Amino acid sequence: MPYPLILIPARLAATRLPNKPLAIIAGEAMIVHVWRRACEARIGPVKVATDSREIAEAVRRAGGEAVMTREDHLNGSSRIFEALEKVDPKGHHDVIVNVQGDLPTIDPRVIGAATEPLADPCVDIATLACVITREDERHDPSVVKAVGSEISPRRLRALYFTRATAPTGPGPLLHHVGLYAYRRAALERYVTLPPSPLEMRERLEQLRALEAGMRIDIVLVDDVPLGVDTQEDLDRARLVLERRAAVPGEAS
Repeated sequence: MPYPLILIPARLAATRLPNKPLAIIAGEAMIVHVWRRACEARIGPVKVATDSREIAEAVRRAGGEAVMTREDHLNGSSRIFEALEKVDPKGHHDVIVNVQGDLPTIDPRVIGAATEPLADPCVDIATLACVITREDERHDPSVVKAVGSEISPRRLRALYFTRATAPTGPGPLLHHVGLYAYRRAALERYVTLPPSPLEMRERLEQLRALEAGMRIDIVLVDDVPLGVDTQEDLDRARLVLERRAAVPGEAS
């Protein structure tokens, strides 16, 4: 049986919304909300990988675990790999789930769903996508589109990821959700690869894996979790989570 480990990369040096992991939402730092949602998935241990002592302290005060990593990582995948080597040097965990630290409203169930394609030994990496329903998202370069071939209901094999509007022609477009479940060997291989031409052109790290011939499968989910990149996003997240906190029995 797979034994997943959830790692949440987080850093303070964001250009559009500085210090966003520590932004207070419904009384707690955003990174704490993400940590709680990941714990609620109940698929394995959860740790935050960070280069910030402030983030680590916020997580620890909430009862979580944090792993200190270097400051020079170019992406979250390399950061979680450093954390993985520190916390699991003997390789007990064979599936590593990378949950971005700016997804405070993520549904815990979709975190678990991301690991399902790895039951197929041919799959290296699994990720999520949702059908785009808002017209403005179809042409928004900040909304990454996933392009794939259906292999079963709600499951596709990824062919490409792009900031462009693709594919053309009639039919749905898919909004990629940047959450990844790696087979451990795939993550180990990925971090040894140099940045690829399409990765640099599109500014999408998952293209490095595709260009290297690695297989990524996509699970379709019903909703895109709110990613916090701007003050407007933060205001929306506060509204959502404050409403949840006001309802008895719901998670904050």
